[in-house]
Amino acid sequence: MTADFSLNFIAMKKYQIYGGLAIIFLVLTYFLPIWWVALQSHQYPKSMYPDGIRIEFKYNGVYNGCEGQKEREELASGQAGADCLVEMNAINHFIGMYRITQGRNRDKSLTYPVYYVFDTKKDASGNEIIDPATGSAIKINVTPKFLKFLDGLMIYSPYLFVILGLLGLVFVFTPKKVNLFFAIVPALLPFYFLIMYIIGLYWYGHHLALHGGGAFEGIKEFMPTVFGEGKVAQFTTMSYPYAGFFIALAVFVLFILAILVKRKSLRTSG
Repeated sequence: MTADFSLNFIAMKKYQIYGGLAIIFLVLTYFLPIWWVALQSHQYPKSMYPDGIRIEFKYNGVYNGCEGQKEREELASGQAGADCLVEMNAINHFIGMYRITQGRNRDKSLTYPVYYVFDTKKDASGNEIIDPATGSAIKINVTPKFLKFLDGLMIYSPYLFVILGLLGLVFVFTPKKVNLFFAIVPALLPFYFLIMYIIGLYWYGHHLALHGGGAFEGIKEFMPTVFGEGKVAQFTTMSYPYAGFFIALAVFVLFILAILVKRKSLRTSG
């Protein structure tokens, strides 16, 4: 009797350790880059951009990924092109893509996020409607709803992470079989990113020349590279996971281990 109780107690402590570590890693991965993407071309020499035009993805936004010494010197001198996120947007516009949504990394000094798109209001004949108060054409916001949704996910990501953390805590501190579901939801953390990343890439690659861009009229809709290397026009593209993604995978593994140990302990005690 005493031996069975001790084994159950040890099993309970074991799943709590796994679950507790998973929650710690869950918090950690929020602050780390999850994925990085880079574009390389002869017009961006490795002496200035050793990693190419590189951006980094976090759960809360998209960030500049250029960190080389010469890049920092160029940034300090105020020359254009030092911020790879700005440069990436310029390249995307060149082939007809919308600007990248930046989430919580957006410039707070701007009235609207950089990815917003405006058009002018027109009458039935297609002529611009002029605002008599300003004498200028009336502008209307034609930003696609998907971009607003994508941006909103990143902006509200802290609250989503709090919910995932609370679900994990319920799983860890209540010895009930019914709350195993509470561990599965946060366990899928890395796959939430992958799903939205793939959907986002597909959307961007299939919505070209919708806002006055697209200097390369020959470029057709395409699926950007999700993992590995690819080619778009004269650019070599690279897309790979970063440290935060592997920590997110550790969250998945730890929660799954915790679930298995807890299920076993509940069966034994039952």
